[in-house]
Amino acid sequence: MVNAETLLRSRWSQARWLILAPHPDDETLGAGALIAHCATRDRLGAIVFLTNGAGSHPEGTPRIAITRRKEARHAIGRLNAAAAPAIWMGWRDAHPHPIDSQAFSRDADRLAAFIRRSRIDAIAVSDYSETHCDHVAAYRLAKAATRRAKRPVTLFTFHVWSDPPPFARRIATPAMPVGRRRHALLAHRSQMSPIMGNGFRLPREMLRMPARDILTLRRDRQ
Repeated sequence: MVNAETLLRSRWSQARWLILAPHPDDETLGAGALIAHCATRDRLGAIVFLTNGAGSHPEGTPRIAITRRKEARHAIGRLNAAAAPAIWMGWRDAHPHPIDSQAFSRDADRLAAFIRRSRIDAIAVSDYSETHCDHVAAYRLAKAATRRAKRPVTLFTFHVWSDPPPFARRIATPAMPVGRRRHALLAHRSQMSPIMGNGFRLPREMLRMPARDILTLRRDRQ
């Protein structure tokens, strides 16, 4: 594991967290351990999904959006976070709003209002170094919302398709029980099997992800 400060010994040990996932399954891949930890301590404000992930399959695949929402709820339940609010921003998969658009500004304000209302202290979101445009867009939305929230909010990123940067400050969550992330990820059946026909497949090695999440503290202006 990369060198990282432990969450329980950090200044964010009692923080109330919001998770912003670009697609259903990113919540488990990037922040599954954080979700499980915060849920057991009543420190999980919400899990926010930027898109419904329907772009994982050819356009017109029946029920894929509904299926992916159901899979996300099952995965969250397997992380012992079934009671956590799930918020769907409704962005179209792989078609993020430009940061200078009214739609982006509207949703940044919407997220900022939730942050204030729910007294969120920290956000975990996909890193801007990720290759998928929705992962970058989720970061930019989280950044904009923290600026508009009018309360102190710390921004952390998780890494699904990228590695934590060298020299950045990082925190490590407590480890999940063996197999819990795997069990949660298997709830995303449309991403792990041909149940919905031809489409994206998560590499099987993702099932062997570590029991901890490594979160990077972001203070830059990306």
